[in-house]
Amino acid sequence: MPNTQHLEDLTVQVRRDILRMVHKVNSGHPGGSLGCAEFFVALYNEIMDRNEGFDMDGIGEDLFFLSNGHISPVYYSTLARAGYFPVDELNTFRLINSRLQGHPTTHEGLPGIRIASGSLGQGMSVAIGAAQAKKLNNDNHLVYSLHGDGELQEGQNWEAIMYASAKKIDNLISTVDLNGKQIDGATDDVLAMGDLKAKFEAFDWTVVEIKDGNNIAAILKGMAEAKSKTGQGKPVCVLLETMMGNGVDFMMHTHAWHGKAPNDEQLASALNQNPETLGDY
Repeated sequence: MPNTQHLEDLTVQVRRDILRMVHKVNSGHPGGSLGCAEFFVALYNEIMDRNEGFDMDGIGEDLFFLSNGHISPVYYSTLARAGYFPVDELNTFRLINSRLQGHPTTHEGLPGIRIASGSLGQGMSVAIGAAQAKKLNNDNHLVYSLHGDGELQEGQNWEAIMYASAKKIDNLISTVDLNGKQIDGATDDVLAMGDLKAKFEAFDWTVVEIKDGNNIAAILKGMAEAKSKTGQGKPVCVLLETMMGNGVDFMMHTHAWHGKAPNDEQLASALNQNPETLGDY
């Protein structure tokens, strides 16, 4: 088993960043952000092949597209901690004229952000287009994307999923955050989607399951398996089972923290559960 302590320490710091960002402006989406902290840290610090610096073309490197853009706090923290922009810019989250808007945007030129997202259901289509562009450019790097499970209730996803397999987009790894919750409750109560593994396989995708999506070693192993399945004529779906609000006891096992910020007392409790590892901004 690889030594993941440095990634675990960074994950704790990312959790602190998420909590402090949404608390400061009393706005944002901590639940899904916390649930995906391990995934983002592993993706940007171990899994993806990234260039030094940033440009919108992304030629000669792996690309990532966040479809469920409301979990921007984890995205911004991960990008800042990976050196895309200064960590202290996290202080500007959701403020007027900030580059760190509630949903990622491109008009302010924030390094690391290639598309505006948050209008759910669109990220799969964009990721497929980027993957096709890499093939046209004879660029052998991969395209990664992340989607919410509730987001798959949007029909555009399934058109894109059908297209990707029909066109043999086999340089794409699309991960679905399976936390079973969305803003109005459990996904099974809002609009049950049944067996997603069977659905993706029926659309002729290769599916990899990561049952412990809040365990960095499990994520590294599962994503390595997913990468090994690329280049074989089929797109790859990773079903990542996570816990919304992971790492903060009172935010777990409920959809209540999908889009609610902690108050002062709750912030203190949450930070106490996640002691500082790398330094706050």
